[in-house]
Amino acid sequence: MKEKEGIDLFGGLMADSSLAVQELMNSNSLAVQELMSGTSIAVQEHSLVSADHSLVVGQEFPDVETCRRTLKDIAIALHFDLRIVKSDRSRFIARCAKEGCPWRVHVAKCNGGPTFSIRTLHGEHTCEGVHNLHHQQATVGWVARSVEARVRDNPGYKPKEILQDIREKHGVAVSYMQAWRGKERSLAAVHGTFEDGYRLLPAYCEQIRKTNPGSIAQAYAIGQENCFHRLFVSYRASIYGFLHACRPLLELDRAHLKGKYLGALLCASAVDADGAVYPLAFAIVDVESDDNWMWFLSELRKLLGVNTDKMPVLTILSERHNGLVEAVITHFPSAFHGFCLRYVSESFRDEFKNTKLVNLFWSAVYSLTTAEFEAKVGEMMEVQDVMPWFQLFPPNLWAIAFFEGVRYGHCTIGITEVLYNWALEGHELPIVQMMEYIRNQLTFWFHNRRNIGLSWTSILVPSAEKLILEAIADSNCYQVLRANKVEFEIVSSERTNIVDIQRRCCSCRRWQIYGIPCAHAAAALLSCGEDVRLYAQECFSVSTYLEGYSQIIYPVPDRPLWKEFSDVMEGGGHKADIIIRPS
Repeated sequence: MKEKEGIDLFGGLMADSSLAVQELMNSNSLAVQELMSGTSIAVQEHSLVSADHSLVVGQEFPDVETCRRTLKDIAIALHFDLRIVKSDRSRFIARCAKEGCPWRVHVAKCNGGPTFSIRTLHGEHTCEGVHNLHHQQATVGWVARSVEARVRDNPGYKPKEILQDIREKHGVAVSYMQAWRGKERSLAAVHGTFEDGYRLLPAYCEQIRKTNPGSIAQAYAIGQENCFHRLFVSYRASIYGFLHACRPLLELDRAHLKGKYLGALLCASAVDADGAVYPLAFAIVDVESDDNWMWFLSELRKLLGVNTDKMPVLTILSERHNGLVEAVITHFPSAFHGFCLRYVSESFRDEFKNTKLVNLFWSAVYSLTTAEFEAKVGEMMEVQDVMPWFQLFPPNLWAIAFFEGVRYGHCTIGITEVLYNWALEGHELPIVQMMEYIRNQLTFWFHNRRNIGLSWTSILVPSAEKLILEAIADSNCYQVLRANKVEFEIVSSERTNIVDIQRRCCSCRRWQIYGIPCAHAAAALLSCGEDVRLYAQECFSVSTYLEGYSQIIYPVPDRPLWKEFSDVMEGGGHKADIIIRPS
Protein backbone atom coordinates (compact mmCIF):
# COMPACT_ATOMS: atom_id res chain seq x y z
CA MET A 1 0.00 0.00 0.00
CA LYS A 2 1.17 3.54 -0.65
CA GLU A 3 1.43 5.78 2.35
CA LYS A 4 -0.61 8.99 2.31
CA GLU A 5 1.19 12.11 1.15
CA GLY A 6 -0.05 14.22 4.04
CA ILE A 7 -2.80 15.16 6.45
CA ASP A 8 -4.86 18.35 6.60
CA LEU A 9 -3.24 21.25 8.50
CA PHE A 10 0.21 19.66 8.62
CA GLY A 11 1.89 18.64 5.38
CA GLY A 12 4.67 16.80 7.15
CA LEU A 13 2.49 15.12 9.73
CA MET A 14 2.87 11.60 8.36
CA ALA A 15 6.62 11.85 8.59
CA ASP A 16 6.17 12.57 12.29
CA SER A 17 4.03 9.45 12.68
CA SER A 18 7.04 7.17 12.39
CA LEU A 19 8.90 9.46 14.79
CA ALA A 20 6.10 9.18 17.33
CA VAL A 21 6.11 5.41 17.08
CA GLN A 22 9.91 5.32 17.31
CA GLU A 23 9.81 7.47 20.42
CA LEU A 24 7.32 5.04 21.91
CA MET A 25 9.56 2.10 21.10
CA ASN A 26 12.60 3.83 22.57
CA SER A 27 10.84 4.87 25.78
CA ASN A 28 11.21 1.39 27.32
CA SER A 29 7.91 2.03 29.08
CA LEU A 30 5.92 -0.65 30.82
CA ALA A 31 3.13 -0.21 28.27
CA VAL A 32 5.52 -1.03 25.42
CA GLN A 33 6.96 -4.02 27.23
CA GLU A 34 3.47 -5.33 27.79
CA LEU A 35 2.56 -4.66 24.15
CA MET A 36 5.51 -6.66 22.92
CA SER A 37 4.50 -9.56 25.17
CA GLY A 38 0.98 -9.45 23.78
CA THR A 39 -0.87 -7.49 26.49
CA SER A 40 -1.84 -3.87 26.86
CA ILE A 41 -2.36 -2.54 30.38
CA ALA A 42 -2.27 1.18 31.07
CA VAL A 43 0.04 2.22 33.87
CA GLN A 44 -2.10 4.02 36.40
CA GLU A 45 0.33 6.32 38.19
CA HIS A 46 -2.53 8.33 39.67
CA SER A 47 -3.16 5.50 42.13
CA LEU A 48 0.31 6.06 43.63
CA VAL A 49 -0.46 9.52 45.06
CA SER A 50 -3.24 10.96 47.17
CA ALA A 51 -6.18 12.92 45.81
CA ASP A 52 -4.51 16.23 46.77
CA HIS A 53 -1.30 15.18 44.92
CA SER A 54 0.81 15.29 48.09
CA LEU A 55 4.01 13.29 48.58
CA VAL A 56 5.47 11.77 51.77
CA VAL A 57 8.88 10.49 52.76
CA GLY A 58 9.02 6.72 52.38
CA GLN A 59 6.48 6.66 49.53
CA GLU A 60 7.43 3.93 47.04
CA PHE A 61 7.27 3.59 43.25
CA PRO A 62 7.66 0.33 41.32
CA ASP A 63 10.47 1.77 39.16
CA VAL A 64 12.19 5.03 38.27
CA GLU A 65 10.07 5.52 35.15
CA THR A 66 6.86 5.42 37.17
CA CYS A 67 8.41 7.82 39.66
CA ARG A 68 9.35 10.26 36.91
CA ARG A 69 5.87 10.13 35.38
CA THR A 70 4.11 10.53 38.72
CA LEU A 71 6.12 13.65 39.59
CA LYS A 72 5.38 15.15 36.17
CA ASP A 73 1.67 14.52 36.71
CA ILE A 74 1.86 16.24 40.10
CA ALA A 75 3.70 19.23 38.59
CA ILE A 76 0.97 19.64 36.00
CA ALA A 77 -1.85 19.19 38.52
CA LEU A 78 -0.36 21.73 40.97
CA HIS A 79 0.79 24.11 38.19
CA PHE A 80 4.50 24.31 38.83
CA ASP A 81 7.47 23.60 36.57
CA LEU A 82 9.67 20.63 37.41
CA ARG A 83 13.40 20.59 36.76
CA ILE A 84 15.22 17.25 36.88
CA VAL A 85 18.57 17.52 38.67
CA LYS A 86 19.60 13.85 38.46
CA SER A 87 18.04 10.77 36.91
CA ASP A 88 19.79 7.42 36.57
CA ARG A 89 19.28 3.75 37.47
CA SER A 90 19.61 4.32 41.20
CA ARG A 91 18.23 7.77 41.97
CA PHE A 92 15.97 10.57 40.80
CA ILE A 93 16.33 14.14 42.07
CA ALA A 94 14.09 17.01 41.02
CA ARG A 95 13.31 20.55 42.18
CA CYS A 96 10.96 23.39 41.34
CA ALA A 97 12.18 25.23 38.25
CA LYS A 98 11.62 28.64 39.85
CA GLU A 99 14.84 30.05 41.31
CA GLY A 100 14.72 30.36 45.10
CA CYS A 101 11.76 28.01 45.57
CA PRO A 102 12.72 25.31 48.14
CA TRP A 103 10.53 22.50 46.74
CA ARG A 104 12.77 19.48 46.17
CA VAL A 105 12.49 15.69 46.15
CA HIS A 106 15.11 12.95 46.31
CA VAL A 107 14.10 9.42 45.30
CA ALA A 108 16.49 6.46 45.53
CA LYS A 109 16.39 2.77 44.72
CA CYS A 110 15.55 0.46 47.62
CA ASN A 111 18.05 -2.20 48.61
CA GLY A 112 17.32 -5.70 47.34
CA GLY A 113 14.53 -4.82 44.92
CA PRO A 114 13.48 -2.79 41.86
CA THR A 115 11.35 -0.27 43.80
CA PHE A 116 12.24 3.36 44.51
CA SER A 117 11.25 5.40 47.57
CA ILE A 118 11.28 9.06 48.55
CA ARG A 119 14.25 9.67 50.88
CA THR A 120 14.04 13.44 51.39
CA LEU A 121 11.29 15.90 50.56
CA HIS A 122 10.82 19.66 50.85
CA GLY A 123 7.17 19.84 49.94
CA GLU A 124 6.31 23.53 50.24
CA HIS A 125 6.40 26.03 47.34
CA THR A 126 7.21 29.69 47.87
CA CYS A 127 6.92 30.52 44.15
CA GLU A 128 3.76 31.62 42.37
CA GLY A 129 3.83 28.60 40.06
CA VAL A 130 2.79 28.53 36.40
CA HIS A 131 0.03 31.00 35.52
CA ASN A 132 -0.23 30.46 31.76
CA LEU A 133 -1.78 27.45 30.05
CA HIS A 134 1.47 26.10 28.62
CA HIS A 135 3.38 23.64 30.77
CA GLN A 136 6.82 22.16 30.13
CA GLN A 137 5.80 18.79 31.59
CA ALA A 138 2.86 18.44 29.17
CA THR A 139 4.94 16.45 26.70
CA VAL A 140 3.79 14.09 23.98
CA GLY A 141 4.34 11.17 26.35
CA TRP A 142 2.16 12.80 28.99
CA VAL A 143 -0.57 13.45 26.41
CA ALA A 144 -0.40 9.80 25.34
CA ARG A 145 -0.86 8.55 28.91
CA SER A 146 -3.67 11.03 29.53
CA VAL A 147 -5.75 9.89 26.55
CA GLU A 148 -4.91 6.18 26.42
CA ALA A 149 -8.12 5.01 28.10
CA ARG A 150 -10.23 7.18 25.79
CA VAL A 151 -8.32 6.03 22.69
CA ARG A 152 -8.80 2.40 23.75
CA ASP A 153 -12.58 2.89 23.71
CA ASN A 154 -12.66 5.25 20.74
CA PRO A 155 -9.83 4.98 18.19
CA GLY A 156 -11.49 7.81 16.25
CA TYR A 157 -10.80 10.29 19.07
CA LYS A 158 -9.73 13.41 17.16
CA PRO A 159 -6.71 15.62 18.00
CA LYS A 160 -9.00 18.66 18.25
CA GLU A 161 -11.09 16.81 20.83
CA ILE A 162 -7.91 15.91 22.71
CA LEU A 163 -6.89 19.58 22.80
CA GLN A 164 -10.23 20.59 24.25
CA ASP A 165 -10.48 17.75 26.78
CA ILE A 166 -6.95 18.26 28.15
CA ARG A 167 -7.56 21.97 28.56
CA GLU A 168 -10.84 21.40 30.39
CA LYS A 169 -9.58 18.55 32.59
CA HIS A 170 -6.00 19.63 33.35
CA GLY A 171 -5.98 23.36 32.63
CA VAL A 172 -3.14 22.86 30.15
CA ALA A 173 -2.84 23.88 26.50
CA VAL A 174 -1.04 21.56 24.08
CA SER A 175 -0.46 22.02 20.36
CA TYR A 176 -2.28 20.16 17.61
CA MET A 177 0.99 18.37 16.82
CA GLN A 178 1.37 17.24 20.44
CA ALA A 179 -2.22 16.00 20.50
CA TRP A 180 -1.79 14.12 17.22
CA ARG A 181 1.51 12.52 18.19
CA GLY A 182 0.17 11.68 21.66
CA LYS A 183 -2.77 9.90 20.06
CA GLU A 184 -0.39 7.98 17.76
CA ARG A 185 1.59 6.79 20.77
CA SER A 186 -1.58 5.72 22.58
CA LEU A 187 -2.85 3.81 19.56
CA ALA A 188 0.50 2.04 19.30
CA ALA A 189 0.47 1.19 23.01
CA VAL A 190 -3.12 -0.09 22.93
CA HIS A 191 -3.31 -1.80 19.55
CA GLY A 192 0.26 -2.04 18.31
CA THR A 193 1.63 -0.14 15.34
CA PHE A 194 0.16 -0.26 11.84
CA GLU A 195 3.28 -2.12 10.78
CA ASP A 196 2.81 -4.72 13.52
CA GLY A 197 -0.70 -5.31 12.19
CA TYR A 198 0.59 -6.37 8.79
CA ARG A 199 3.32 -8.50 10.36
CA LEU A 200 0.72 -10.41 12.39
CA LEU A 201 -1.67 -11.04 9.47
CA PRO A 202 -0.52 -14.59 8.60
CA ALA A 203 -0.82 -15.70 12.24
CA TYR A 204 -4.19 -13.97 12.56
CA CYS A 205 -5.50 -15.77 9.48
CA GLU A 206 -4.36 -19.07 10.97
CA GLN A 207 -6.29 -18.29 14.15
CA ILE A 208 -9.47 -17.61 12.16
CA ARG A 209 -9.12 -20.97 10.41
CA LYS A 210 -8.46 -22.78 13.69
CA THR A 211 -11.28 -21.22 15.69
CA ASN A 212 -13.79 -21.25 12.80
CA PRO A 213 -13.15 -24.49 10.85
CA GLY A 214 -14.26 -24.27 7.25
CA SER A 215 -13.64 -20.53 7.13
CA ILE A 216 -11.32 -18.98 4.57
CA ALA A 217 -8.69 -16.48 5.70
CA GLN A 218 -5.60 -15.86 3.64
CA ALA A 219 -3.12 -12.98 3.33
CA TYR A 220 -1.01 -12.43 0.23
CA ALA A 221 2.25 -10.53 -0.19
CA ILE A 222 4.28 -9.49 -3.22
CA GLY A 223 7.91 -8.67 -3.95
CA GLN A 224 11.13 -9.67 -2.28
CA GLU A 225 10.25 -7.56 0.77
CA ASN A 226 6.92 -9.36 1.20
CA CYS A 227 4.81 -6.20 0.91
CA PHE A 228 1.12 -6.49 1.70
CA HIS A 229 -1.07 -7.07 -1.35
CA ARG A 230 -4.37 -8.73 -0.45
CA LEU A 231 -6.39 -10.26 2.39
CA PHE A 232 -9.49 -12.45 1.88
CA VAL A 233 -11.82 -13.55 4.70
CA SER A 234 -15.09 -15.50 4.67
CA TYR A 235 -16.48 -17.18 7.79
CA ARG A 236 -17.95 -20.66 7.62
CA ALA A 237 -21.11 -19.45 9.39
CA SER A 238 -21.74 -16.92 6.62
CA ILE A 239 -20.99 -19.43 3.85
CA TYR A 240 -23.42 -21.94 5.34
CA GLY A 241 -26.12 -19.31 5.84
CA PHE A 242 -25.84 -18.00 2.30
CA LEU A 243 -26.06 -21.43 0.68
CA HIS A 244 -28.87 -22.71 2.92
CA ALA A 245 -30.99 -19.69 3.80
CA CYS A 246 -30.45 -16.69 1.49
CA ARG A 247 -31.90 -15.97 -1.93
CA PRO A 248 -29.23 -16.41 -4.66
CA LEU A 249 -28.42 -12.71 -4.75
CA LEU A 250 -25.14 -10.93 -4.03
CA GLU A 251 -24.22 -7.28 -3.71
CA LEU A 252 -20.69 -6.23 -4.69
CA ASP A 253 -19.29 -2.96 -3.39
CA ARG A 254 -16.20 -1.35 -1.89
CA ALA A 255 -15.14 1.39 0.50
CA HIS A 256 -11.86 3.25 0.27
CA LEU A 257 -9.71 3.17 3.40
CA LYS A 258 -8.49 6.51 4.75
CA GLY A 259 -5.99 5.40 7.37
CA LYS A 260 -2.21 5.72 7.41
CA TYR A 261 -1.95 3.20 4.60
CA LEU A 262 -4.46 3.53 1.82
CA GLY A 263 -6.34 0.66 0.23
CA ALA A 264 -9.86 -0.60 -0.36
CA LEU A 265 -12.29 -2.86 1.48
CA LEU A 266 -14.15 -5.12 -1.00
CA CYS A 267 -17.27 -7.03 -0.01
CA ALA A 268 -19.75 -9.57 -1.36
CA SER A 269 -22.95 -9.43 0.68
CA ALA A 270 -26.13 -11.46 0.51
CA VAL A 271 -29.58 -10.51 1.83
CA ASP A 272 -31.27 -12.41 4.66
CA ALA A 273 -34.93 -13.45 4.75
CA ASP A 274 -36.00 -10.13 6.28
CA GLY A 275 -34.03 -8.00 3.81
CA ALA A 276 -31.01 -7.17 6.00
CA VAL A 277 -27.45 -7.26 4.67
CA TYR A 278 -25.65 -10.57 5.17
CA PRO A 279 -21.88 -10.17 4.45
CA LEU A 280 -20.52 -13.33 2.83
CA ALA A 281 -16.91 -12.44 2.06
CA PHE A 282 -14.68 -9.40 2.26
CA ALA A 283 -11.16 -8.46 1.33
CA ILE A 284 -8.65 -5.71 1.93
CA VAL A 285 -6.51 -4.88 -1.10
CA ASP A 286 -3.70 -2.41 -1.62
CA VAL A 287 -5.72 -0.54 -4.24
CA GLU A 288 -9.09 -0.92 -5.98
CA SER A 289 -8.27 -2.15 -9.47
CA ASP A 290 -9.66 -4.39 -12.19
CA ASP A 291 -7.02 -6.97 -11.28
CA ASN A 292 -8.05 -7.02 -7.61
CA TRP A 293 -11.74 -7.33 -8.48
CA MET A 294 -10.90 -10.24 -10.79
CA TRP A 295 -9.00 -11.90 -7.92
CA PHE A 296 -11.81 -11.26 -5.43
CA LEU A 297 -14.45 -12.82 -7.69
CA SER A 298 -12.09 -15.76 -8.29
CA GLU A 299 -11.83 -16.37 -4.52
CA LEU A 300 -15.60 -16.01 -4.20
CA ARG A 301 -16.15 -18.58 -6.94
CA LYS A 302 -13.74 -21.00 -5.27
CA LEU A 303 -15.38 -20.77 -1.85
CA LEU A 304 -18.83 -21.43 -3.33
CA GLY A 305 -17.53 -24.28 -5.44
CA VAL A 306 -15.92 -25.97 -2.44
CA ASN A 307 -19.04 -25.70 -0.28
CA THR A 308 -21.80 -26.78 -2.67
CA ASP A 309 -22.24 -29.47 -5.29
CA LYS A 310 -24.55 -27.28 -7.39
CA MET A 311 -23.46 -23.72 -7.99
CA PRO A 312 -26.50 -21.43 -7.65
CA VAL A 313 -27.43 -19.20 -10.58
CA LEU A 314 -26.66 -15.86 -9.00
CA THR A 315 -28.16 -12.44 -9.36
CA ILE A 316 -25.47 -9.82 -8.77
CA LEU A 317 -26.00 -6.12 -8.10
CA SER A 318 -23.20 -3.57 -8.42
CA GLU A 319 -22.24 -0.29 -10.06
CA ARG A 320 -21.16 -2.37 -13.08
CA HIS A 321 -17.90 -0.58 -13.83
CA ASN A 322 -15.89 -2.22 -16.61
CA GLY A 323 -13.47 -4.22 -14.45
CA LEU A 324 -16.28 -5.63 -12.31
CA VAL A 325 -18.39 -6.55 -15.34
CA GLU A 326 -15.45 -8.47 -16.80
CA ALA A 327 -14.75 -10.23 -13.50
CA VAL A 328 -18.38 -11.38 -13.18
CA ILE A 329 -18.44 -12.64 -16.78
CA THR A 330 -15.20 -14.55 -16.17
CA HIS A 331 -16.09 -16.25 -12.89
CA PHE A 332 -19.92 -16.27 -12.89
CA PRO A 333 -20.83 -16.45 -16.58
CA SER A 334 -24.41 -17.58 -15.90
CA ALA A 335 -25.13 -14.82 -13.37
CA PHE A 336 -27.60 -12.02 -14.00
CA HIS A 337 -25.54 -8.89 -13.35
CA GLY A 338 -27.67 -5.78 -12.81
CA PHE A 339 -27.16 -2.18 -11.79
CA CYS A 340 -27.78 -1.00 -8.26
CA LEU A 341 -30.95 1.06 -8.64
CA ARG A 342 -29.60 3.83 -6.39
CA TYR A 343 -26.62 4.27 -8.67
CA VAL A 344 -28.84 4.37 -11.77
CA SER A 345 -31.33 6.82 -10.26
CA GLU A 346 -28.58 9.19 -9.13
CA SER A 347 -27.15 9.18 -12.63
CA PHE A 348 -30.59 9.95 -14.13
CA ARG A 349 -31.25 12.76 -11.64
CA ASP A 350 -27.83 14.33 -12.19
CA GLU A 351 -28.21 14.08 -15.96
CA PHE A 352 -31.65 15.70 -16.29
CA LYS A 353 -32.26 17.70 -13.09
CA ASN A 354 -36.01 17.70 -13.80
CA THR A 355 -38.48 16.75 -11.07
CA LYS A 356 -41.19 15.63 -13.50
CA LEU A 357 -38.73 13.40 -15.39
CA VAL A 358 -37.43 11.91 -12.14
CA ASN A 359 -40.98 11.06 -11.01
CA LEU A 360 -41.69 9.43 -14.37
CA PHE A 361 -38.41 7.54 -14.10
CA TRP A 362 -39.45 5.98 -10.77
CA SER A 363 -42.83 5.06 -12.23
CA ALA A 364 -41.03 3.33 -15.09
CA VAL A 365 -38.66 1.55 -12.69
CA TYR A 366 -41.50 -0.11 -10.78
CA SER A 367 -43.66 -0.88 -13.79
CA LEU A 368 -44.44 -4.59 -13.70
CA THR A 369 -44.95 -5.09 -17.44
CA THR A 370 -43.08 -3.95 -20.53
CA ALA A 371 -46.20 -2.17 -21.80
CA GLU A 372 -46.41 -0.07 -18.63
CA PHE A 373 -42.70 0.70 -18.81
CA GLU A 374 -42.83 1.80 -22.44
CA ALA A 375 -45.83 4.02 -21.71
CA LYS A 376 -43.83 5.85 -19.02
CA VAL A 377 -40.84 6.22 -21.32
CA GLY A 378 -43.18 7.77 -23.90
CA GLU A 379 -44.26 10.35 -21.34
CA MET A 380 -40.58 11.09 -20.61
CA MET A 381 -39.90 11.66 -24.30
CA GLU A 382 -42.61 14.31 -24.37
CA VAL A 383 -40.61 16.24 -21.79
CA GLN A 384 -37.03 15.57 -23.02
CA ASP A 385 -35.13 13.09 -25.16
CA VAL A 386 -33.90 10.45 -22.69
CA MET A 387 -32.79 7.81 -25.22
CA PRO A 388 -29.04 8.67 -25.13
CA TRP A 389 -29.10 8.04 -21.38
CA PHE A 390 -31.00 4.74 -21.85
CA GLN A 391 -28.25 3.59 -24.18
CA LEU A 392 -25.73 4.03 -21.36
CA PHE A 393 -28.03 2.32 -18.85
CA PRO A 394 -30.03 -0.37 -20.71
CA PRO A 395 -33.36 -1.08 -18.92
CA ASN A 396 -32.76 -4.84 -18.92
CA LEU A 397 -30.03 -4.21 -16.34
CA TRP A 398 -32.23 -2.41 -13.78
CA ALA A 399 -35.94 -2.04 -14.70
CA ILE A 400 -38.28 -4.47 -12.93
CA ALA A 401 -40.24 -5.15 -16.12
CA PHE A 402 -37.12 -6.32 -18.02
CA PHE A 403 -34.56 -7.64 -15.52
CA GLU A 404 -34.37 -11.44 -15.61
CA GLY A 405 -32.52 -12.14 -12.35
CA VAL A 406 -34.18 -13.11 -9.07
CA ARG A 407 -34.23 -9.99 -6.88
CA TYR A 408 -37.63 -10.37 -5.11
CA GLY A 409 -37.84 -6.59 -4.93
CA HIS A 410 -34.30 -6.05 -3.65
CA CYS A 411 -32.94 -3.54 -6.19
CA THR A 412 -30.34 -1.47 -4.31
CA ILE A 413 -27.02 -2.26 -2.64
CA GLY A 414 -27.53 -2.18 1.11
CA ILE A 415 -23.96 -3.04 2.09
CA THR A 416 -22.62 0.38 1.00
CA GLU A 417 -23.39 2.13 4.28
CA VAL A 418 -22.07 -0.81 6.31
CA LEU A 419 -18.76 -0.74 4.44
CA TYR A 420 -18.50 3.02 4.90
CA ASN A 421 -19.01 2.64 8.65
CA TRP A 422 -16.50 -0.21 8.84
CA ALA A 423 -13.92 1.89 7.01
CA LEU A 424 -14.69 4.91 9.20
CA GLU A 425 -14.51 3.02 12.50
CA GLY A 426 -11.46 1.00 11.51
CA HIS A 427 -9.26 3.55 9.75
CA GLU A 428 -7.41 4.42 12.97
CA LEU A 429 -6.73 0.75 13.74
CA PRO A 430 -3.99 -1.62 12.54
CA ILE A 431 -5.31 -4.11 10.00
CA VAL A 432 -5.70 -7.01 12.46
CA GLN A 433 -7.73 -4.85 14.84
CA MET A 434 -9.85 -3.65 11.92
CA MET A 435 -10.59 -7.25 10.98
CA GLU A 436 -11.49 -7.96 14.59
CA TYR A 437 -13.86 -4.98 14.57
CA ILE A 438 -15.62 -6.46 11.53
CA ARG A 439 -15.69 -9.96 13.06
CA ASN A 440 -17.18 -8.58 16.27
CA GLN A 441 -19.86 -6.80 14.24
CA LEU A 442 -20.74 -10.03 12.42
CA THR A 443 -20.77 -11.99 15.68
CA PHE A 444 -23.14 -9.46 17.23
CA TRP A 445 -25.45 -9.56 14.19
CA PHE A 446 -25.63 -13.35 14.21
CA HIS A 447 -26.37 -13.50 17.95
CA ASN A 448 -28.82 -10.60 18.00
CA ARG A 449 -30.74 -11.61 14.87
CA ARG A 450 -30.94 -15.23 16.02
CA ASN A 451 -32.58 -14.09 19.26
CA ILE A 452 -34.93 -11.74 17.40
CA GLY A 453 -35.97 -14.53 15.04
CA LEU A 454 -36.76 -16.83 17.94
CA SER A 455 -39.25 -14.24 19.24
CA TRP A 456 -41.30 -14.17 16.03
CA THR A 457 -44.57 -16.13 16.06
CA SER A 458 -45.63 -15.81 12.42
CA ILE A 459 -44.72 -18.19 9.59
CA LEU A 460 -43.09 -15.33 7.68
CA VAL A 461 -40.55 -12.67 8.62
CA PRO A 462 -42.05 -9.24 9.50
CA SER A 463 -41.31 -7.57 6.15
CA ALA A 464 -43.04 -10.40 4.25
CA GLU A 465 -45.90 -10.57 6.77
CA LYS A 466 -46.56 -6.87 6.17
CA LEU A 467 -46.86 -7.42 2.40
CA ILE A 468 -49.16 -10.42 2.91
CA LEU A 469 -51.49 -8.40 5.16
CA GLU A 470 -51.61 -5.61 2.58
CA ALA A 471 -52.40 -8.11 -0.19
CA ILE A 472 -55.21 -9.69 1.88
CA ALA A 473 -56.69 -6.27 2.62
CA ASP A 474 -56.61 -5.28 -1.08
CA SER A 475 -58.10 -8.61 -2.19
CA ASN A 476 -61.56 -7.76 -0.86
CA CYS A 477 -62.42 -5.61 -3.85
CA TYR A 478 -61.99 -8.40 -6.44
CA GLN A 479 -64.48 -10.87 -7.90
CA VAL A 480 -63.04 -14.39 -8.09
CA LEU A 481 -64.01 -16.78 -10.91
CA ARG A 482 -62.51 -20.27 -10.62
CA ALA A 483 -61.63 -21.78 -14.01
CA ASN A 484 -60.32 -25.11 -12.68
CA LYS A 485 -58.51 -26.56 -9.68
CA VAL A 486 -55.51 -24.21 -9.95
CA GLU A 487 -56.49 -21.35 -12.27
CA PHE A 488 -58.60 -18.32 -11.37
CA GLU A 489 -59.88 -15.18 -13.04
CA ILE A 490 -59.64 -12.14 -10.76
CA VAL A 491 -62.04 -9.46 -11.99
CA SER A 492 -62.00 -5.77 -11.09
CA SER A 493 -63.46 -2.62 -12.62
CA GLU A 494 -60.12 -1.94 -14.34
CA ARG A 495 -58.95 -5.30 -15.68
CA THR A 496 -59.02 -9.07 -15.31
CA ASN A 497 -55.96 -10.98 -14.11
CA ILE A 498 -55.24 -14.70 -14.37
CA VAL A 499 -53.81 -16.48 -11.31
CA ASP A 500 -52.29 -19.97 -11.30
CA ILE A 501 -51.73 -21.07 -7.70
CA GLN A 502 -49.84 -24.22 -8.73
CA ARG A 503 -47.27 -22.33 -10.80
CA ARG A 504 -47.41 -19.46 -8.32
CA CYS A 505 -47.86 -16.76 -10.90
CA CYS A 506 -50.24 -13.93 -11.78
CA SER A 507 -50.61 -12.10 -15.07
CA CYS A 508 -49.82 -8.84 -13.24
CA ARG A 509 -46.33 -10.38 -12.59
CA ARG A 510 -46.06 -9.08 -9.01
CA TRP A 511 -46.13 -12.56 -7.46
CA GLN A 512 -43.29 -13.80 -9.66
CA ILE A 513 -41.20 -10.65 -9.23
CA TYR A 514 -41.51 -10.20 -5.46
CA GLY A 515 -41.92 -13.86 -4.41
CA ILE A 516 -44.96 -13.01 -2.26
CA PRO A 517 -48.60 -13.47 -3.36
CA CYS A 518 -50.12 -10.29 -4.80
CA ALA A 519 -53.65 -9.11 -4.01
CA HIS A 520 -55.02 -11.08 -6.99
CA ALA A 521 -53.32 -14.26 -5.75
CA ALA A 522 -54.54 -13.58 -2.22
CA ALA A 523 -58.13 -13.33 -3.50
CA ALA A 524 -57.80 -16.64 -5.35
CA LEU A 525 -56.18 -18.44 -2.40
CA LEU A 526 -58.69 -17.15 0.15
CA SER A 527 -61.59 -18.18 -2.08
CA CYS A 528 -60.53 -21.82 -1.83
CA GLY A 529 -59.60 -21.75 1.84
CA GLU A 530 -55.80 -21.66 1.44
CA ASP A 531 -53.41 -19.89 3.81
CA VAL A 532 -51.89 -17.09 1.71
CA ARG A 533 -48.64 -17.17 3.78
CA LEU A 534 -47.85 -20.72 2.68
CA TYR A 535 -47.53 -19.52 -0.91
CA ALA A 536 -44.69 -17.06 -0.29
CA GLN A 537 -41.22 -18.14 -1.36
CA GLU A 538 -39.43 -20.25 1.27
CA CYS A 539 -36.67 -17.62 1.56
CA PHE A 540 -39.15 -15.38 3.44
CA SER A 541 -39.99 -17.90 6.18
CA VAL A 542 -38.93 -17.50 9.80
CA SER A 543 -37.47 -21.01 9.72
CA THR A 544 -35.23 -20.00 6.82
CA TYR A 545 -34.23 -16.82 8.64
CA LEU A 546 -33.21 -18.83 11.71
CA GLU A 547 -31.30 -21.30 9.55
CA GLY A 548 -29.29 -18.38 8.17
CA TYR A 549 -28.13 -17.49 11.68
CA SER A 550 -27.93 -21.02 13.08
CA GLN A 551 -24.12 -21.17 12.93
CA ILE A 552 -21.75 -19.31 15.26
CA ILE A 553 -18.83 -17.04 14.43
CA TYR A 554 -16.35 -17.91 17.16
CA PRO A 555 -13.97 -15.35 18.70
CA VAL A 556 -10.27 -15.23 17.93
CA PRO A 557 -8.17 -15.63 21.12
CA ASP A 558 -6.06 -12.77 22.42
CA ARG A 559 -2.56 -12.48 21.00
CA PRO A 560 -0.76 -14.04 24.04
CA LEU A 561 -2.75 -17.25 23.49
CA TRP A 562 -1.66 -17.69 19.88
CA LYS A 563 0.76 -20.55 19.43
CA GLU A 564 3.92 -19.98 17.49
CA PHE A 565 3.02 -19.73 13.83
CA SER A 566 5.09 -22.67 12.69
CA ASP A 567 2.72 -25.25 11.23
CA VAL A 568 4.20 -27.08 8.29
CA MET A 569 2.61 -26.17 4.96
CA GLU A 570 1.57 -28.78 2.41
CA GLY A 571 4.57 -29.80 0.36
CA GLY A 572 7.05 -28.70 3.06
CA GLY A 573 8.22 -25.32 4.19
CA HIS A 574 7.19 -23.34 7.24
CA LYS A 575 4.58 -20.63 7.49
CA ALA A 576 6.70 -18.95 10.15
CA ASP A 577 8.88 -17.58 7.36
CA ILE A 578 6.06 -15.32 6.14
CA ILE A 579 6.28 -11.69 7.20
CA ILE A 580 3.97 -9.17 5.60
CA ARG A 581 4.83 -5.49 5.58
CA PRO A 582 2.80 -2.60 4.17
CA SER A 583 4.07 -1.49 0.76
